[in-house]
Amino acid sequence: MEQRDPLVAGQVPQLDLEVKALLNAGRLPEANTLFDQVVSRVPPGADRWQRSAVLVNRAKLAWRLGRIPLALELAAEGWTDLDGEHADNPAAAQAMHALAYLLEGIGNRRAAVDMLRLSVQVARKAAERSEAGVEVLGHCLQGLGGTLNFRAISSPPDRAPAIFAEAREYLKEGLELAKDEQMRRALLAAYSRSLAGVGELEQAEENAAETLRQGRDAGDKWATAVAGWVLAVVRREQGELIEARTLASRAVAAAESINDPSLLLRFSLDLADICAEMGDHVGEATALRCSVAAGKTATETLQEGLAQALEQRRVAVQAQRMAVAAQEAAARDPLTGLANRLGLERAAAGLLESTAARGRVPWLVLVDVDRFKGVNDDAGHAAGDATLREIAQLLRRECRSADLVARWAGDEFVVLLGDPGGNSAEVGPTVAERIRAAVDGHDWTVVLGTTRRPTVSIGVAAGPAKLDQLFAAADMALYRAKRHGRNRVEVEPYVDVPAETVSGA
Repeated sequence: MEQRDPLVAGQVPQLDLEVKALLNAGRLPEANTLFDQVVSRVPPGADRWQRSAVLVNRAKLAWRLGRIPLALELAAEGWTDLDGEHADNPAAAQAMHALAYLLEGIGNRRAAVDMLRLSVQVARKAAERSEAGVEVLGHCLQGLGGTLNFRAISSPPDRAPAIFAEAREYLKEGLELAKDEQMRRALLAAYSRSLAGVGELEQAEENAAETLRQGRDAGDKWATAVAGWVLAVVRREQGELIEARTLASRAVAAAESINDPSLLLRFSLDLADICAEMGDHVGEATALRCSVAAGKTATETLQEGLAQALEQRRVAVQAQRMAVAAQEAAARDPLTGLANRLGLERAAAGLLESTAARGRVPWLVLVDVDRFKGVNDDAGHAAGDATLREIAQLLRRECRSADLVARWAGDEFVVLLGDPGGNSAEVGPTVAERIRAAVDGHDWTVVLGTTRRPTVSIGVAAGPAKLDQLFAAADMALYRAKRHGRNRVEVEPYVDVPAETVSGA
């Protein structure tokens, strides 16, 4: 019977957690063997966001195992699945947390912190409605707090205490939420470093010693490495340099055994500083050689375009999916999933004829994104593409299934209301205003961060006319909307043409 791989808290398969535990125990060959068994298996019943979380977490595992190309492939595919609405989805928060680890690894430190903050934001909303969200929130708080600790260490002395204090609050909150013992050890270890950073040495020592004891009992070398490092920091502050050197040396050895370059680099630099204070030049040189080796490995493996490679691989996955979709449906826009210009022109003639046959008047709504070039310039073309996909989703939501919604070109969209029903004299402007308000009121934080949010200008026209005639009239109304300040709807007077010219498009 095939072994099932259930999702823990709805996000990460149990066997994936076992791979992580083996890594943290320094059992790298066993971790590699088990990872090979699970890497190609997606748990049954996983939705889009859960699949994203699984893929990106596996990318993180592959990264720690030194399998960089595989890590990039998994991250690109998982990141692609992450696009779209996920305002309160715990799996999306989990995927963001893992992506931040990879961004940190390739040297994109600012993006890593931004991604971690976003993961906490999404997890907080998820925690309001599910126990799974609470567990993921603890995980995300640990990631953000631990990363801020490292930022504080590398910051100027006058700024470090405030960053440590911020990290301490996140980690304290996480400790109040976490139930999983491994996660609690990770939170407690990072929390003790924050305490040491703000000068609460006695409490830091107590928490680090407890983490060390629990880590040894559980065979968790990651926890013992971090705890030993924190105790070395405390002893150094207390002036007990011999013990600090011993503790730091053990932390370096533990970081080497679990193949964690970021920890190894940090610990070895601190060990070198302790040895320098003691006048132990041999020990200092050894520690510095270790730090140089860790930094060289990171540089050779991760720098020189890996950040671009990750993004390019993600785009390549998107392009491959778009190509498949284009082969299956030549009349569909691959970016948004809407009908494209060809699809609109093919369908419009029949829709206009059937509308006229029922004695109805068709409406054409022409939507244009305001200052879209500024979105691309400020946030990048990937974010611009994500913005167009979001607007396409909003158009689908505000229109009926029978309406024809299309991406005309670039940042222009067309909605053809073939059979408006009801008060047909008002339905076009009503739908247009609904679309404008939906875009203006949409939460763009996940897609664009703090970049200026987009709005749309809309031109509307109606009448028993051909598609090109309606489009030309709506385009004139759109021009007025742009000229009068954007983020508004303008309606062109009724388009009336001789009866003999109505049929066809």
